[in-house]
Amino acid sequence: MIIPKTKEEIEIMRKAALMVSKTLGMLASEIKPGVTTKRLNDLSEQYIRDNGAIPGFLGLYDCPATLLASVNDHIVHGLPTDKPLQEGDIVSCDLGAIVEGFYGDHAYTFEVGEIDPAVKKLLDVTKESLYIGIRQYKVGNRVEDVGHAIQKFCEGHGYSVVRDLVGHGIGRTMHEEPQMPNYGRKGYGKKFIEGQVVAIEPMINMGTKNTKTLSDKWTIATRDGKPSAHFEHNVAIVDGKPELLSTFGYIYQALGITSNEEDEFRKNPLVL
Repeated sequence: MIIPKTKEEIEIMRKAALMVSKTLGMLASEIKPGVTTKRLNDLSEQYIRDNGAIPGFLGLYDCPATLLASVNDHIVHGLPTDKPLQEGDIVSCDLGAIVEGFYGDHAYTFEVGEIDPAVKKLLDVTKESLYIGIRQYKVGNRVEDVGHAIQKFCEGHGYSVVRDLVGHGIGRTMHEEPQMPNYGRKGYGKKFIEGQVVAIEPMINMGTKNTKTLSDKWTIATRDGKPSAHFEHNVAIVDGKPELLSTFGYIYQALGITSNEEDEFRKNPLVL
């Protein structure tokens, strides 16, 4: 069952989403060759707690980490390790936070130093597909309209869309209805309704769509060992249209990047 949120609840969820956004912005300055994902995990937990929120992943389904950090061919759910990141790596940082009983959950794939141009293109296409999908998230459309738009764009660039993992509704629990696949048929699936909040998160592979779960029972990787990219936003339907609750703005501020990619999904400019 889809659980619509009141305007007051959406504002609380915005706080939770922005708590994650700010944590990712903090990590943006820390991600460089030589740092370990375990160090990034520790920084994330401290930052979330110091700001009065609760880590959203730690303990959820017995998850042992605050940060899920997936490097190179790891798609999602990568557990932090003591292995240092290297020049040319990419790392998806996926975080959750709880504020006033509601979850925020989003992700960004970071470049570690200078990366291969082919991998850079994968990241760019995946991030652009996120916004292409968000444009379809509005009253009158259906779940698979979002996935169809993402799939068509990414496959048009020669990439594959992960089928085993999907986005999701979000609220007082991390995972609510509906599931939000990144593939689908236009005009199929549940209808979107006012006040609905979801996590849209394309997971796009350079090679095969097939996956495997590693021995830690958490990390999911590409079966062919080729890179994967992952970007995620929390989005509400407000007045029939998609409105971002999360932002990559704190990341861009830390990295010195100028972008207006989020402007169309906000009623008012976001003040960082």
